Amino acid sequence: MHRPTESFPVVQRGSIRFFREMGRRTLALLGGIGARVLFLRDIRRALTEVPTWRAEVFHQMRAIGVDSLPLVLMVAAFIGGVIAIQIRYQLFPGIQLSIVGLSTRQIVILETGPLLTGLVLAGRVGAKMTAEIATMRVTEQIDALETLSFDPVAYLVVPRLIAAIVMLPILTVFADVIGVCSGLMASVTVADVQFAQFMEGVRLGYDQFQVTYSLIKATLFGAAIAFLCTFEGYMTFGGAEGVGKSTAKAVVISSIAILVLDAATAVLLAPYLQA
Repeated sequence: MHRPTESFPVVQRGSIRFFREMGRRTLALLGGIGARVLFLRDIRRALTEVPTWRAEVFHQMRAIGVDSLPLVLMVAAFIGGVIAIQIRYQLFPGIQLSIVGLSTRQIVILETGPLLTGLVLAGRVGAKMTAEIATMRVTEQIDALETLSFDPVAYLVVPRLIAAIVMLPILTVFADVIGVCSGLMASVTVADVQFAQFMEGVRLGYDQFQVTYSLIKATLFGAAIAFLCTFEGYMTFGGAEGVGKSTAKAVVISSIAILVLDAATAVLLAPYLQA
């Protein structure tokens, strides 16, 4: 039987309250991990139901990839230009200006391209897919699918997961190209870097694994966004207020997951980037 904290002596209540709160938080954390593991198991099972999710994948690829392309390109263009200008005017006198092209390429391809694409998609696409699934949950549409023996995970979750894993690397390729090109334009038009100098730096020390590294990041980010956001939407309860809470929580969690995956990828794969 749980004894109320107020029944203990006053000098003991602070420590008892602290340890009980820590216990509740630990159980909640373990429960959340367990729920996500079971959700992953359901996704694995739903992958075998190809006729259920096959047609929906193309619709989600358009919603996640094609519709997000203008925003991704705009962000990449501004970031690439700003990076190039900042690098140019931070250089010491006497340093070759080709370093502007080299640094812009490295920063855009290895870090800002996949990272900002993932964060932009977490806000735009992640919130959208969470709200869609959460609305279906609170309006009992998912319960209706289950009643009809129609797997809601195969129909709602798997297409979004596959589409995100496929489209995030494609969007990242566009972001990398536009970021470097906008850096070139900003260097030539705003700064005093010549076209040949910038291109010399872009070619310097280039290795194909740099692009592979960027695509690995993008693939992980896409999987994290789709998995975490669909999970939050699928587990929503509490009506319209619950939809709002789940959407906000999904964006925050997926953004944090992207940052954690970005750091983990750098720790594991950065040594292989040495030219």
